[in-house]
Amino acid sequence: MHIRAPAILLSARQHGETAVIGRFLTAEYGLVAGYVAGGRGRNLRPVVIPGNAVEVQLSAKSDSQLPFAKVELVTSRGPWLAEPLPAAAIGWVTALTATALPERQPYPTLYEALGGVLDAVCHAPSARGWASALVGYEALLLRELGYGGAGGRPEGELAQVIEAMDTIGEPLEHYLLADRRGDVMAARTRLRELLQRIT
Repeated sequence: MHIRAPAILLSARQHGETAVIGRFLTAEYGLVAGYVAGGRGRNLRPVVIPGNAVEVQLSAKSDSQLPFAKVELVTSRGPWLAEPLPAAAIGWVTALTATALPERQPYPTLYEALGGVLDAVCHAPSARGWASALVGYEALLLRELGYGGAGGRPEGELAQVIEAMDTIGEPLEHYLLADRRGDVMAARTRLRELLQRIT
């Protein structure tokens, strides 16, 4: 297997002393995992941050082997991780995607939508500019995985967006995160609490 593609880094789990196992979302190949040597080292630590847009090169001798990954930074989300609300949004949406999607099945619409949500979180003047896009992404994720009927992107004030967020929470928990919801849904609860404070 040899892949080179633009990707969004969804998670980076420590492996050994300096490496990480990265999970990357690509448009063409879907969710792919790779071993990033030195991922916790000084040079790569700023690159392997969930939410970052990267160029990833994956190579493995067989499909059953975990590929080795080389990553180059394209767009950093690091500066926004110092702010509680954007950090919570980036953490939630990347964790949800990494947990819910099956590996190596392409979802180009989700790839584009996730990139759009992350851009909105980082560049909108406030959460009012991106909260509805984030809830719309949750609904899209449910539809793409065959659990439609969750509605679309909510319109209106932030209070209405939070209401829509509450409505879609149950299908997310029930269908996408049934056996794995603990830490992932905790990230969503934290995000909702932060949004509630600014309404």
